Amino acid sequence: MARAGLKTETLVRAGAELADEIGFEQATPTELARRLGVRTASLYSHVRNAHDLKTGIALLALEELADRASEAVAGRAGKDALTAFADAYRDYALQHPGRFAAARYRLDPEAAASSAGARHAQLSRAVLRGYDLPEPQQTHAVRLLGSVFSGFVGLEGAGGFRHSAPDAQESWTAILDALDSLLRTWPARS
Repeated sequence: MARAGLKTETLVRAGAELADEIGFEQATPTELARRLGVRTASLYSHVRNAHDLKTGIALLALEELADRASEAVAGRAGKDALTAFADAYRDYALQHPGRFAAARYRLDPEAAASSAGARHAQLSRAVLRGYDLPEPQQTHAVRLLGSVFSGFVGLEGAGGFRHSAPDAQESWTAILDALDSLLRTWPARS
């Protein structure tokens, strides 16, 4: 029987907040129960196990991130869209480090099919429409953007840029300028 007051959505949101505080890998049903002041067994009517909790957090993060990115790029094109898109990802990663880590959690095929993952790919391709890249070059560019954004925010989140000049924002701006230039002059291959 489900414990009164506990709902799956509430637990997933609490798990996402916990992940932001202590790290995604440490957000377990046991730690969540401790934080909520309930027995771990009370959670199992709502989340089957740690994987189920992590999947819920990942789905929530993907949805939140897609919503932010979609709102950021609406009505923009070219470099403006690229910058808005990149900034939405970076800001989310800095504000919600545990959730951002969760967004990269490997989902099983059923969960992946119901996730906002496809929206992320569509948003990337929408940004790239301003650069007129044919396939398969567009797919290469989608992968490049994901790699650059994820790599930069991962290093920044781990404190990799704190003790060196120039500051991270200056590097971020330079990187986005370089990406824009690269995308405008992307080499066409057959």
